[in-house]
Amino acid sequence: MKVQVARIGKPHGIRGEVTVQLFTDDPQGRCAPGAVLQLEAATEQAARLAPTGTLEISSARWNKSVMVLGFTSVKDRNAAELLRESRLWAESEDDDQDDDAWYEHELLGLDVVLAAELERAEAEGREPAAVGRVTGLRTLPAQDLLELELADGQEGMVPFVEQIVLEVDPDAARVVIDPPPGLLDLEASQGTEGEAAERAAETGEPADLSGVELPGQTQGQRP
Repeated sequence: MKVQVARIGKPHGIRGEVTVQLFTDDPQGRCAPGAVLQLEAATEQAARLAPTGTLEISSARWNKSVMVLGFTSVKDRNAAELLRESRLWAESEDDDQDDDAWYEHELLGLDVVLAAELERAEAEGREPAAVGRVTGLRTLPAQDLLELELADGQEGMVPFVEQIVLEVDPDAARVVIDPPPGLLDLEASQGTEGEAAERAAETGEPADLSGVELPGQTQGQRP
């Protein structure tokens, strides 16, 4: 089975290094120098940097709380820029998987349903109405965030904790959430929350979702 290791961000320095957003709890093992990862290229230009479909890691280091990677076939900043938004994958044995962990590819496209709506729909014998769908998973030091596209076209984010994300049901193609009041009130809060998450993704600092009381909870685990 393939698991996502990282998403490539912006170049770092002039020698072809890049920052990455990690999706693994074993970055030292998965991203060790000499490791070969499969590249899901964001563009044709990125794909040309990996003719075999893989990239070999030449260096790995931390810049504060952000991991910086170098690759044997990427020699300068211009080449590194071409890799932006590409993804790195690795093969993983089922026995090595954390049964409680969810990976981004397992969540993408799932409908997002409010717990109260699901309860009403089941009582009325109908399908529940979704408030949106999952478009991404941000793995951050303090908390993971589900990225959502809401039914009105706006974007939202939900902390991936079991008190808010009550159920992930791939068979029903949905995620059931019970957000605190105001979390998805985007007209008032989207700018602040979106900017906070963007800063967190770049710096590794916890996202500041002011005004929303978040429980202390291990993130990104199966409810």
